[in-house]
Amino acid sequence: MLKLNSHPAGRHFLQIPGPTNVPDGVLRAIDYPTIDHRGPEFGELGKKVLHEIRTVFQTRNPVVIYSASGTGAWEAALVNTLSPGDQVLMVETGQFATLWKKMADALGLQARFIAGDWRSGVDAGQVEAALAADRAHAIKAVCVVHNETSTGVTSNVAAVRAAIDAARHPALLMVDTISGLASIDYRHDEWGVDVTVAGSQKGLMLPPGLGFNAVSDKALAAQKTAKFPRAYWGWNEIIEANQNGYWPTTPSTNLLYGLSAALDQLLAEGLTNVFARHRRHGDATRAAVRAWGLEILCRNPAEYSDALTAVVMPDGKDADGLRTLIHRRFNMSLGTGLGKVKGKVFRIGHLGDFNDLTLMGALSGVEMGLVEYGVKLKGSGVQAAMDSLRARSHDAQKCKAAE
Repeated sequence: MLKLNSHPAGRHFLQIPGPTNVPDGVLRAIDYPTIDHRGPEFGELGKKVLHEIRTVFQTRNPVVIYSASGTGAWEAALVNTLSPGDQVLMVETGQFATLWKKMADALGLQARFIAGDWRSGVDAGQVEAALAADRAHAIKAVCVVHNETSTGVTSNVAAVRAAIDAARHPALLMVDTISGLASIDYRHDEWGVDVTVAGSQKGLMLPPGLGFNAVSDKALAAQKTAKFPRAYWGWNEIIEANQNGYWPTTPSTNLLYGLSAALDQLLAEGLTNVFARHRRHGDATRAAVRAWGLEILCRNPAEYSDALTAVVMPDGKDADGLRTLIHRRFNMSLGTGLGKVKGKVFRIGHLGDFNDLTLMGALSGVEMGLVEYGVKLKGSGVQAAMDSLRARSHDAQKCKAAE
């Protein structure tokens, strides 16, 4: 009796908003033989990635790299700068802001949470009002998520810094840009961020396993009075060892090979071009959603994320049922709804190693899945996306001609 092959033909479309697709060149780099992490060859690799990663964060200050997830980098940001019982101001923009707040509570911090609707970014006015009312300066840090992966909303970090300054408040500014870094313009130094948290598995195009803290001089100074115990997470010992390209503990050697290759790819394309590419694909995806007659979860067009789009399902239709159908029929993974929006939205990732043809394949799979699932569509999102891509290509060509 003929046994059917259970492995589907063709490539799997990984269209979740992280982990993202890993480029072949990065995979080949990770496959290099492991070397002595105390030897001279590794020291040169370490110095290279530690120098180049600063360009991606747009900072002149140190970037600490951990063998950890982004969650570990969250904890590192808090324990290096704060003390038990300190107040922190956080904003409920979605599931990941909520989880960061849960961590702060678990550590013994007093987290003040500005409530949100999971469809909007950080309201800088609310941040300023909370800080202005804190005349005793009990709040020691403001913690916000730059690109909320659960909702497809990007917050204005520069406006948050302006709010802190307007309130004349000394609180540290900590920002999670785990799904924003290397996909959406992010400026650690220019925006006055004290600790930026990131991870390897999104715009950096790597597997999960590396966590990052970009740190300001003010954050480094805060270490001196911070009372949380820290050993593995401590910045000072790592930064000292990094001067010569090494780590005080065993680093993720092969992931650092991959990081080096990923940085080569990003910097060869140029960050400005990387951001423009993500904007172009974000615009095309949103054009598709509108053409289908569906709703984008993010309410404010100024806050649309260029890394992912969260799509609201019509009443009576389960988003996870759609995702299951699409995975089974078309071998494509879409992001699930998380927390308060579970079952109500699905998320299309359009970040990382991604081009026009990948986007069109993904949107075709979504459109076919919606039809099979019985969702009545207003029109063709695939055609709308193609029109958007074509228009943006023509605009780019005109700009080049004008130069």
